[in-house]
Amino acid sequence: MEIWESVPCFLCFFDTLSYIYTGKEIKKGIFFEIKNNAMQSQAATVDQYLDEAPEDRQAALKKLRTVLKKNIPKGFKEHVGYGMVGFSVPHSLYPAGYHCTPELPLPFMGFASQKNFIAFYHMGLYAMPELMKWFQSEYPKHVKKKLDMGKSCMRFKKPEDIPFELIGELAQKVTVDEWIEVYEKTMKR
Repeated sequence: MEIWESVPCFLCFFDTLSYIYTGKEIKKGIFFEIKNNAMQSQAATVDQYLDEAPEDRQAALKKLRTVLKKNIPKGFKEHVGYGMVGFSVPHSLYPAGYHCTPELPLPFMGFASQKNFIAFYHMGLYAMPELMKWFQSEYPKHVKKKLDMGKSCMRFKKPEDIPFELIGELAQKVTVDEWIEVYEKTMKR
């Protein structure tokens, strides 16, 4: 079994793009291959990432960015990291960074254009059962199709299936301080 098959979805996505398990060792670097539908962009800025996305997804990705920026609580910082657009807790607010790679900020939300879908990641859904319960109960009110979701990753094969309003509500639900508290409690288990 390869490492990306044995760890939770959010760790899988965030870690396997920075670290690749070769079967004998873990190599650190920037990899631009497709593995389990995960594609990594070489973009240095969010605008560059969006401009380089497939044309048929650009409008949805730009709208998703707008919705998130409008609704995410203050303190999270937008950036390109882990091969996607992300919103993280910056080192100025959480110097410890992400436990797997402390030199990187603590990830919280992100979205990406993957090989076969647009992915939306929200770490709070995995770490906060009450938030997951709320989201799963609200989702059918916004979308007719069944929710295609891993532990923290939602997959939308068609851009028109993205529930922008619901994702905006979800983005408002967790502050930076709440996320740090949940993350630290989870890491101490």
